[in-house]
Amino acid sequence: MSTAKTRREALVRLTLDRHGRTYAQEAGIRLTDKPAPLFQLLTLSLLLSAPISARVAVPAAKELFAAGYRTARAMQNASWQDRVDALGRGHYRRYDESTSTMLEQTADLALDRWQGDLRKLHAEAGDDPRRLIPLLTEFKGIGPAGADIFLREVQAVWPGISPYVDERVKQGAQRIGLPVTARGLSNVTTSPRQTAELTAALVRLSRDPRAAEALVREA
Repeated sequence: MSTAKTRREALVRLTLDRHGRTYAQEAGIRLTDKPAPLFQLLTLSLLLSAPISARVAVPAAKELFAAGYRTARAMQNASWQDRVDALGRGHYRRYDESTSTMLEQTADLALDRWQGDLRKLHAEAGDDPRRLIPLLTEFKGIGPAGADIFLREVQAVWPGISPYVDERVKQGAQRIGLPVTARGLSNVTTSPRQTAELTAALVRLSRDPRAAEALVREA
C-alpha cells in the first residue's frame, strides 16, 4: 500500500472520528426510510437553511420534536404559537415567527401532495438529484442549500443517490486534501451511510479552517 493511500485512509478515519456525526444524528433523528424520520429531516433542513448557526438550528429542531411535532400531521395540527414557542426554547428567535409559518406550509404540502410520506417524492423523482431538487425546493423555506442539506443526509437511507456531494462538501475536502469529486469521495468510504457521515464532517470543516488545519497536522 502506498504511503499516500495509507495517509489518506488515516485522514478519513480521523475526520470521521472527530467530525463525522450527521446533523440528523445531532438532532436526535433516527434516520430510516420511513415517513416520520424523513419529515423530521426535512424540518431540520429547513431550519439549517436560514442564515443561522447549526448550533442554534439543531437544538431548535430537537425542541420541535420533543414537543411532539415529528410528523407532517403533527406539525400541521400544532398552533402557530406552539411552534414559535418550541423554536424559542431552542433559541431560534430571530426567525421564529416566519419559520413557524413556513413549517406549517411545509407540512401542508407534504400532506397534500405526498400524503405525509416523502418516500412518494423519492419514488416520483427516482435517484436523480436533478429531479429531486426541484421537488424539494417546492417546500417553503427549502431553497437549493436546503435541498443540498436534505440530500447529503438522506443518502444514508436512499443509497441510490449516493454519493451526493455538493460545493460545500468539496470545499471541506479541498481544505484537508481529500478528493473533491463524488466518485473520489465514495472511494474512501465503505457505505452510503458512511458517505453521509463524511460529507457532514467536510461541511463542518469547510466552515472551520482552524479545525481543518489541526486535522491535517494530526493525520
